[in-house]
Amino acid sequence: MIAPALANEFAKMRRLHVVPVLIIMVIGVVALSCITFTTPGFLDSVDDPAAQPWQWLLAGMALAVPLVSPILLAVLASRQVDIEHQGNGWLFSHTSGLTPGHLCRVKFAATGSLVAVATLVQSILVVVLGVLVGITADFPTGQWLGYTASIVVVNLVLFALHILLSARISNQLVGLGIGVLGVFVALSSTGMPPWLNHVLLPWGYYALSTPVDTRGGGVVALDPPYLSVLVLGVLGGAVFLAATRMFDRQEA
Repeated sequence: MIAPALANEFAKMRRLHVVPVLIIMVIGVVALSCITFTTPGFLDSVDDPAAQPWQWLLAGMALAVPLVSPILLAVLASRQVDIEHQGNGWLFSHTSGLTPGHLCRVKFAATGSLVAVATLVQSILVVVLGVLVGITADFPTGQWLGYTASIVVVNLVLFALHILLSARISNQLVGLGIGVLGVFVALSSTGMPPWLNHVLLPWGYYALSTPVDTRGGGVVALDPPYLSVLVLGVLGGAVFLAATRMFDRQEA
């Protein structure tokens, strides 16, 4: 039953314009990340390791991701779930043997896979553009891969949260409003202490994942708590499974 359900969700995506929304997310993150290119003196120092051009570009992406992702992930979840509210899809799927909780899990698996791919693509495109503008300094592989993997986890946890919100609350403006609020929380969390960001689930983890910071006109390396991000992923997955199974019991 899983394979046909996944195929059905991918078929729905064509009408829900999921891919265009993901493309907008990728373009938005890449464009905002590359504003760094316009910084005075940046293009003149692309071959200077002391100027840390890759780290500056990574800092730009660390600002772009929380500015773009929270609201568009809310839009994606809303579009995927609202079709079930509008067309009585929950009842139709239930009569076909697909419970509401199972349907939510299928939606997460289908659209979440595209969210993960889009997150990877946006990171790769920023690297490609960095190479194209002539950055020849050593590439910070560990920092870049660590940040990209962390953002994949945070984006998926946030997407799962919005799936639950959209499924429980038929008024999709609530989920979208929380998405907008999430942007402000994610951006403001960059100036908060780490312990507080650990509490601001999951938006504070955008700041916790950041491997570099700009201070005093330069860029400094940070030590992101990757273990905390991993715990967030495990905890988020457990809560999502428990909540969707509760949906099944409530609808039984």
